[in-house]
Amino acid sequence: MDYEFLRDITGSVKVRMSMGHEAVGHWFNEEVKDNLSLLDEVEQAAREVKGSERQWQKTGHEYTLWLDGEEVMVRANQLEFSGDEMEEGMSYYDEESLSLCGLEDFLQVAAAYRAFLNQR
Repeated sequence: MDYEFLRDITGSVKVRMSMGHEAVGHWFNEEVKDNLSLLDEVEQAAREVKGSERQWQKTGHEYTLWLDGEEVMVRANQLEFSGDEMEEGMSYYDEESLSLCGLEDFLQVAAAYRAFLNQR
């Protein structure tokens, strides 16, 4: 999972993730922003569920984050469609709305994000 941190002209940090992991970057950009207390909460929850059968979930404004002992899932809250809404043969493009990654990989990105924020 490749990632890049950038600063826009206002100084805000933007995260770009590799293809297939875009929703993880969107979660950082939309939910975390500069809110390190949210990142603290998620990292603490990850330590608690790591290596166990337990799960943890945090619903944000745009994205929901699920953690279990091995994996992280980030899913756009709007990604709930009923089957009757679409014509036959059509499908939604949701690659940027749903991402899965390993718990350790996610924690590495979180640590790198925190370090990048502290470089101001």
